[in-house]
Amino acid sequence: MSRIRIGLPWWALGAAVVFADFLTNHWVRLELAKSAAIPLASFFNLVSARNSGAAFSMFSDAGSWSRYILIGVALMVAAPLVWLLTMPMKRLEGLAYSLVLGGAVSNAVDRWVYGRVTDFLDFYAADWHWPAFNVADIAICSGVASLIVSTFTSEWDRLWSPACKER
Repeated sequence: MSRIRIGLPWWALGAAVVFADFLTNHWVRLELAKSAAIPLASFFNLVSARNSGAAFSMFSDAGSWSRYILIGVALMVAAPLVWLLTMPMKRLEGLAYSLVLGGAVSNAVDRWVYGRVTDFLDFYAADWHWPAFNVADIAICSGVASLIVSTFTSEWDRLWSPACKER
């Protein structure tokens, strides 16, 4: 099987993440006033927040230089993932890499076009709020979690395989 045929479904999944993040962020930018908060549950608000920093707003006060550094980091993560997804791998690994790829590219595009990332999901308990996040952030975190699970299941399979029991 050619490498492009192997990579195509994984790249399509990454592109779907970019598209979903673009649509949701675009809707938030169009429909919600900046800093708006719409309570949807006793623990969840739909908000309109802009994040010029990285995860949890790190480097948000760093100035315009951080925008280009964060775009560069996202591209340095994305480039090897595009290549890696052309190799045969377990489905869970492909899923993980695709989700991280889509999230990284999507956040990089937002930073390039708008100068910051649009966040809109706000979970909280009492007065404690988790930092607002978006679809790309969910994809990145889910991808990393899937990669961790994949790593442990690979080790589990290796430890409990019939070849290992014969030793």
